[in-house]
Amino acid sequence: MSKQTLATLVAGLAILILLPLTQSNYGVFVLCSWLVYSISAMGLNLTLGYAGQVSLAQASFMGIGAYVTALMTMAGVPWPAAMIAAMVLCFVIGFLLGYPALRVQHHFLAFITLAFNALVVLVLRNEEWLTGGTYGIVGIPRPEVLGLPTQTPLAFYFFVLALFVLMAVALYGIIRSPWGRTFKALRENPIRANSLGVDIRKTTLLAFAIGSSYGGLAGSLLAQLTQFIDPHSFGLTISLKVLLMVIVGGAGFFFGPILGALLIVLAPEFLRFTEGYYLMIYATLVIVLMVFCPTGLLGLVERARAALKLRQNPNATTWEAGR
Repeated sequence: MSKQTLATLVAGLAILILLPLTQSNYGVFVLCSWLVYSISAMGLNLTLGYAGQVSLAQASFMGIGAYVTALMTMAGVPWPAAMIAAMVLCFVIGFLLGYPALRVQHHFLAFITLAFNALVVLVLRNEEWLTGGTYGIVGIPRPEVLGLPTQTPLAFYFFVLALFVLMAVALYGIIRSPWGRTFKALRENPIRANSLGVDIRKTTLLAFAIGSSYGGLAGSLLAQLTQFIDPHSFGLTISLKVLLMVIVGGAGFFFGPILGALLIVLAPEFLRFTEGYYLMIYATLVIVLMVFCPTGLLGLVERARAALKLRQNPNATTWEAGR
């Protein structure tokens, strides 16, 4: 990591620490939502952007994580144990959901994960004795960290920020490790990767499992943020929303889902003055972006940087300019 990148990250972290101090409770809530959805989108980015496996089930893992955390903490289980249990359960279920990816790809895999999302919502809605059915669960407690309560919006924001930084660092470590290179090899050309000794089976399953555990943690935090959950909070619409965050920001770019989540979460606030025209404007912007830059906003930045390098050094190849 270059000194310039490190300085940018430190400046960004300083902004994340100072910005909520100037916001109202609602502003802090919106920032919290952005961080929570960023964690979920980071997980999907690993599965889709780095490993190339289509998934429309990220909201279902958020739902599993949310309900496990809510039920366990309301039963008196300490929040760290509840959140770890939620992540482990999502890891295991994601691992099992990865098995269909060993047989089918692309839109067939998308339909399988979509069906899984629908199945989870049906279970959450119909098993009223456990989940509260359509009425959901209310009064989910927020955690105490080292004896300090996080009941206030600002305290809970810093709790979420700490976990966000932790999960981002963990993901960066995974991507920079040999496992990160095997994920990219699986995305680019699985047959060639297999011929070079990459265990395609294990790589695919781990891509689903790790991405799902991120979704589980995001669901845990969402349950504590809103202190209320119901099955409709984790339907296909939310899965498409998380997918849109990854695509708009730039799939396969480390900061892509974070940028995408920022835009998707904040766009309604900036376009609030348009009232009923918000969705039409929003849809138009997404269509324009996908037509002119299918690699997302960071892909657009990457293209601009490569074009600038080619202008400065006309003898460089496109590959050299893109490095």
